[in-house]
Amino acid sequence: MQKIIKVFILFSLFYSPANAQESLRQTIDLCDSWTMYPAYNVNTDVEKTKVHLPHTWNAEDVFGKIDYYRGTMVYQRSLSLGKELVGKRLFLYFEGVNSVANVFVDGKLIGEHLGGYTAFCFEITDYITLGKEAIISVLVSNAYRTDVLPLSGDFNVYGGIHRPVYLLVTGKDCISPLDYASSGVYIKPQNVSGLEAKFIVETKLSLNGKCQDYKVRTTVMDAGQQIVKQGITSVSSHNMSEANQEFSITNPVLWDGEKNPYCYQVKVELLENDKVIDIVTETTGFRYFLVDAEKGFYLNGRYLDLHGFGIHEDIAGKGSAYTPDDYITDMSLVKESGATAIRLTHYPHGKMIYNLSDKEGIALWTEIPFVGPGGYTGTGYINSTDLKRNTKNMLIEMIRQNYNHPSVFFWGLLNELKFDCDNPIPFVKELNNLAKKEDPSRLTTCASFGDQMEFVGITDLIGWNEYFGWYGGIPSEIGTFVDKMKANAKGTPICVTEYGAGASITDHQCPVEKPDAGGNSHPEEWQVVYHEGNWRELSSRKFVWAKFVWNFADFGSSIRNEGSRQGINDKGLITYDRKTKKDAFYFYKANWNPDPMVYITSKRHMNRYNPLTDVKVFTNAKQAELLVNGKKISIKKPDSLNTISWKNIKLKPGENNIEVKAKFGKQQLTDSCRWILTEGQIH
Repeated sequence: MQKIIKVFILFSLFYSPANAQESLRQTIDLCDSWTMYPAYNVNTDVEKTKVHLPHTWNAEDVFGKIDYYRGTMVYQRSLSLGKELVGKRLFLYFEGVNSVANVFVDGKLIGEHLGGYTAFCFEITDYITLGKEAIISVLVSNAYRTDVLPLSGDFNVYGGIHRPVYLLVTGKDCISPLDYASSGVYIKPQNVSGLEAKFIVETKLSLNGKCQDYKVRTTVMDAGQQIVKQGITSVSSHNMSEANQEFSITNPVLWDGEKNPYCYQVKVELLENDKVIDIVTETTGFRYFLVDAEKGFYLNGRYLDLHGFGIHEDIAGKGSAYTPDDYITDMSLVKESGATAIRLTHYPHGKMIYNLSDKEGIALWTEIPFVGPGGYTGTGYINSTDLKRNTKNMLIEMIRQNYNHPSVFFWGLLNELKFDCDNPIPFVKELNNLAKKEDPSRLTTCASFGDQMEFVGITDLIGWNEYFGWYGGIPSEIGTFVDKMKANAKGTPICVTEYGAGASITDHQCPVEKPDAGGNSHPEEWQVVYHEGNWRELSSRKFVWAKFVWNFADFGSSIRNEGSRQGINDKGLITYDRKTKKDAFYFYKANWNPDPMVYITSKRHMNRYNPLTDVKVFTNAKQAELLVNGKKISIKKPDSLNTISWKNIKLKPGENNIEVKAKFGKQQLTDSCRWILTEGQIH
């Protein structure tokens, strides 16, 4: 199944029809045969490390020290192209290089790109001699710079070519890949309802102008590849850089989240003298939505509770250098939890997560890396002409590269900016205006924190990052807080963009008490208590239009020195290696996913010293039965949070077998664990 999904994603990213002539667009994977070496090494015989892309040099060196290597490396590979490509145009397409890339062909600079989380594309046609080997070199730096975001943040900036690289081959005239490295095709909704979907297909062109008969033919196909609409437009001699076509679909099948993530295919063909010379196909979906300050989020006219996770592109042993299997693993866990939304923090993620979200019906908030220091020192913004120019460029790249994804609903502009340095407000207003100009069909949003209200009213929506019950206070205070923010926001819809608590699967406590957030012990049991208390308050308030748990999985953060492992933010509901789901994951699964489940908490707290213990179970069954050492204790019904607790259950010295049974119609599910009571010690 994973292989099928992987093929689908690559197919939809760079699609060429099966019956297309070889003379049309080709996409060649360039992820293999690279070497890497330090840029400061001037020796001609420098030792080069063989690497396969995606790759980061920081996958292991970030742990146990704050000063992980943020410097410059050279990535290099040869490229040999045959003379069969005479008359073709050649483009190097990089999905992401962190954070600054200078690209060379045979020592000649092709171009520079600033920012590690958006794609870029350079034409190299005039730098390649067909039939002769060329050397592609990429000078990559993740060094701190005041003109490149992020300037701060509670996450690692992994250096390297951490996303795939392709060679794109087209004819002399083509649909342009140079419009901020987008596909060159934008499907722009004008008016969408269940009765009709009106939209414009805007196609960016790169033509040599020698022909006087260019046309653009656009074909809209349904999920079964049946033609729904088709139109052909002559390219105006007055504007040969783009073509615009209007379409209308009667009674469209709407993209309806997980209920029905229905997508159409839009195939755009460039014709010269009625002959097809280039093709780009985009997958998209049609939907309408609104966010109400009182009633929350509505998709296609029905209320949809948006709940899910903030998620970092970071995994043990690889950092941000994700493979297709890593994206598939993360999405399968998101689906298992029952989440309906993801906040892609704190930067645009790789293309595959957007494609998977389209396919699986997950609503996305995606944002630029305009990140403040939060509770740390430093600044997220400097009133610098260069920084502002580069940030605006990142925003345009993010929007244009992800324009056609029906899963994307919100453009995020910032996270936890502070006001003790340059005032970011005027620039945030500029960013908001730019986002609305680029894409008026979606809503802008941002993530504030504390009692900060300065950003209210600038973006369409706003969220707060709050940790009641972790850094201070008690979990239930989140309810009072959002009530206050709603009143102060004066009509701007609010959400909670982060809430969470640390947990280590090796740290346990019974009975549980609130730990020191900065301490070395983060009991798994407290994370459960924290989320129970926060979710109880948030789930009862419909006006909180989205709730994002912080975080989906543990992730690397060199500034962290807490919990059981230095350099890890352990607020994830899943471990860094994705191998273990923490107890709190199952709490949300019981509340978000209707599939039958039963789960005993504190399983990993195997060694016990108190003969009396509580047994807590998460289940969405109507009732469940507890058995201890084969003896039936009682049958109980879950509470409103799908939780059952049996109090003061007595354990015998030595091994105890705990078992819970739950019926779902004729189906019975069982969960069990083993606890060992040691006599003579009461902890």
